[in-house]
Amino acid sequence: MDLALVGLVFAAVMAWQTRHLPTGAPAPDFTLRTLSGGQVRLSELQGKPVVLAFWAPWCGVCKFESSTLSALRSTVGGSAHVLSVAVAYEDEEDVRRFAREHAVDYPVLLGGPELMRAYGVEQFPTTFFVSSEGHIERAAVGYTTRLGLLWRMWL
Repeated sequence: MDLALVGLVFAAVMAWQTRHLPTGAPAPDFTLRTLSGGQVRLSELQGKPVVLAFWAPWCGVCKFESSTLSALRSTVGGSAHVLSVAVAYEDEEDVRRFAREHAVDYPVLLGGPELMRAYGVEQFPTTFFVSSEGHIERAAVGYTTRLGLLWRMWL
């Protein structure tokens, strides 16, 4: 009974945190520069699911989730895209430092306030699960374990 109550409270908190996020809608398209100098356009990634994690270099929870995103990327291999979008940063060097210090091995895109508004991001980290057809199926706010990311991705 206690476990069911904890699960219910957990589900209610998750629903409350994601209530304003655009789930069920087409993912807003973007073209962003990567930290390594390339460009990524979201609509060109259709055909595979996309895990899209918004974060900020000053975010303490984002530091913990960084290794989780790396683990997810190694687990799913080429069957999905795992991307992160750095937002709310002072300058690009802050993002580079974060990537170096946390051994980031997934693509880091450089976003800004417009993209945060388009996705309704107000807290970090916020992770979206985009279908292979380009629709936002689910979202999560706060730290998510590798198992939690996998579960949401393949649900």
